[in-house]
Amino acid sequence: MTAITDSHSVEPVKKRPSGFQPIAGRRRFSDVAVRGLAVAAFVIALVPLFWLVITLVQNGIGPILDPDWWGSPEIKGGAFNAIVGTLIQTALAAVISIPLGIMVAIYLVEYSTGRSWLGRATTFMVDILSGVPSIVAALFVYAVWRTTLGLPRSGFVVAIALVLLMVPLVVRATEEMLKIVPQDLREASYALGIPKWKTIARVVLPTALSGIITGVMLAIARVMGESAPVLILVGSTRAMNWNPFEGNQQSLPLMMVQQYNNGPSAFDKVWGAALTLVILVALVYFGAKFLPKLVGFAVHISKTLRKSSAPAPTKTL
Repeated sequence: MTAITDSHSVEPVKKRPSGFQPIAGRRRFSDVAVRGLAVAAFVIALVPLFWLVITLVQNGIGPILDPDWWGSPEIKGGAFNAIVGTLIQTALAAVISIPLGIMVAIYLVEYSTGRSWLGRATTFMVDILSGVPSIVAALFVYAVWRTTLGLPRSGFVVAIALVLLMVPLVVRATEEMLKIVPQDLREASYALGIPKWKTIARVVLPTALSGIITGVMLAIARVMGESAPVLILVGSTRAMNWNPFEGNQQSLPLMMVQQYNNGPSAFDKVWGAALTLVILVALVYFGAKFLPKLVGFAVHISKTLRKSSAPAPTKTL
């Protein structure tokens, strides 16, 4: 015989409360709290930036929209000579700093074993230069260039001071990019019998090229607005000077200080020079974002053209 049980007589199983509910609630609350703090910190950090940009645009948009602003200062009182001087001095510093910084980074990553005294000394000096204020670099160059050698002030002397500030930035940016290149690429190149210098030139540097370009562009933007070197190492002039090796040469930071000393009547030119400098720095930052993509696209096109122009292999019977 089989026992028949009534389904209604069976008591339902009571669901026991999960012991994880309080913990999950606390985790959810902590996650929301941390997210709220992060958003609040982000907003607080953006407020000074937006306030600065809005103030610059409100006070400086008038002068830079005037066509005379982009003209000669001797005739129309413009800032063209200051813009040219800033670009020339920054370009000279970049021409010296970029190859020097990249070579130092290559030595530290590819050749220095970490135990050599030269590698440790180089790393120490790069760390020291990274924290040197611009006024200290300018005074050092002035002591060597003017006091010791007795040479005149010029835009080239400003570029030398900017080199001291720019080289550690290029070294650090390049060093980090070279370190993230996979070691397997180097070992595969060595396995094919390719020497180390050619591996660095043909494998390592092209792999890290986009990151290196970004770091270099950011370093250029960093030193473009330095005011201490131009105040100490070069004199102001209203004339257009295309030669950075001779005579005084105007720049945007120097123009801002000069116009500020002229009194409240010249404050519009101070704001105009500040906004112009910010625009130049912003263009460099945008270049740091898009230039690596353009370079990568150009390299891809050149490789495609070389492959298409290469003769097809002949079949032998």
